Amino acid sequence: MEDRQLIDRIKNGDAAAERALYDLHVDTVFRLAYRMCGDEAMAEEMTQDTFLRAFDRLDDWRGDAPFGAWLRSVAVSVVLNGLRKSKRVRDRETLVADAAVLGGGVPAADIDLRRVLDRAVDALPEHHRLVFVMHEMEGYTHQEIAHALGTQVGTAKARLSRARAQLRDLLSGLTAGPNLESEV
Repeated sequence: MEDRQLIDRIKNGDAAAERALYDLHVDTVFRLAYRMCGDEAMAEEMTQDTFLRAFDRLDDWRGDAPFGAWLRSVAVSVVLNGLRKSKRVRDRETLVADAAVLGGGVPAADIDLRRVLDRAVDALPEHHRLVFVMHEMEGYTHQEIAHALGTQVGTAKARLSRARAQLRDLLSGLTAGPNLESEV
């Protein structure tokens, strides 16, 4: 069943349609929230908050863009607000590969490299990190990123370019020395 049909049923009070729409999109929303905040418990909470807000505001979805794109923009807003509220220093030790929805075995050398890369991504300014995660890790287009963040497409592209340049600078020491983790 299509999103539009489920939404029409939800507006008529159908709880089963609400659950079906949630099931269709929960993995995508959780993955986005997890990659943005780096904490599984916080991502679960923000995923629930995203759906609560989305279901309360279904009338705001005009249907001119896919529902998934609108829902991701709601998720980005919820996560950004959650990060601002928490005002905690993000010292993320958890790898994206360790998220419950991703799984899979990874060689130790790859884990160390991912840890270094995760720390470098975490060191980016928030607006650059968000665009980098959305584009490079989640596969969003520049248009989807601009829409979700409420910016122009050119701004999203510029932020991605700056994020890549900053990551190159942060990671330039990878070949310079044996203690990779202390350099980032």
